[in-house]
Amino acid sequence: MIQSIVPKLPMRNKVLTKAYYLEQLGFEPLGTHEYPDYLMVKKDAIELHFFLFPGLDALQNYGQVYLRTAEIDKLYQYFLERKVTIHPNGPLETKPWGMREFSLLDPDHNLLTFGQEIR
Repeated sequence: MIQSIVPKLPMRNKVLTKAYYLEQLGFEPLGTHEYPDYLMVKKDAIELHFFLFPGLDALQNYGQVYLRTAEIDKLYQYFLERKVTIHPNGPLETKPWGMREFSLLDPDHNLLTFGQEIR
C-alpha cells in the first residue's frame, strides 16, 4: 500500500533554497510547473518538498530528514568537492548504532543527515 515518504520542509526564500539544493547538493527540479510558494526537488530515488514560510526563525527550526545511501563516502566527498558546509557537529563518522553518517544544515536550518548501514 504505502510506497514512499516525501518530507515537506519550511523555506524562507524559494530562490535561495532552490539554488542550494540544485547547485550545491546536485538535486534536480521535480515537475514541469513552477509554484510561487512551493518547491519540489529530487535526487536519485528521493524527493523533497518545501513550503514557503517567510516568517520562519531559522534558529528555531527543527525540520529534520534522514536520508539513507549506499555510498556514504562517495557522497560525502562529492559534497566536499562542491564546498558544501558540513554541520560542525556532524562530520562523517561511524556511529555506535552501526551507521556511518554526516549532517548538513540547509539555508533554513533544516537538518539533513545522510547515513549508510555498516555491515
